[in-house]
Amino acid sequence: MPTGGEPLRIGAVVLTGGTGARMGGVDKSALEVDGGTLLERSLAAVSAAAEVVVVGGRRPTSRQVTWTVEDPPSGGPAAAVLAGLDALRLDVDVVVVLAVDMPRVGAQTVGRLVAVAEADPTADGALLVAPDGRRQPLAAAYRRAALGSARPAGDVPTHGMPMRRLIASLRLREVTAVGEEAQDIDTWADLRRLSTSADS
Repeated sequence: MPTGGEPLRIGAVVLTGGTGARMGGVDKSALEVDGGTLLERSLAAVSAAAEVVVVGGRRPTSRQVTWTVEDPPSGGPAAAVLAGLDALRLDVDVVVVLAVDMPRVGAQTVGRLVAVAEADPTADGALLVAPDGRRQPLAAAYRRAALGSARPAGDVPTHGMPMRRLIASLRLREVTAVGEEAQDIDTWADLRRLSTSADS
């Protein structure tokens, strides 16, 4: 951990490997909102990260990233997050986890999450919470050591594990979403709505 008031070192894991089942199996990362693909919007949101790991299929990107996939594939978000964590090569203090289908999460959102995590050294991180109280564990800043320690011990499989189970033991601060930050794209109707709404 940094000492003497040094800022936290940040890495990021961006998840793109969802099946998009309710959208006919479309590659969500290639969908566009406001003239940019969801993947590029996610990369812009984590622009402060020294290293970004993208969990999912390879495609051209505007910045250098590390690519990985969970093994076996299609293991769900918890397995993907742990695969991304394992792929990080730099020594970072905080790992920002972001699902690619949350286009209203921007750099300011990520900055708020990191700031809240940094302000409370006893917390294991901070996650975004919708105004209705719905927690978004895939829009969060986790202390790397805490997230690593949440990995199930022994031979407990992570394939198919819900994200909420992975982070159940972590002490997380909640950051209330502004505007549509906590909205994700699960359907074509979601895409149309978020594509026509103004940035918050």
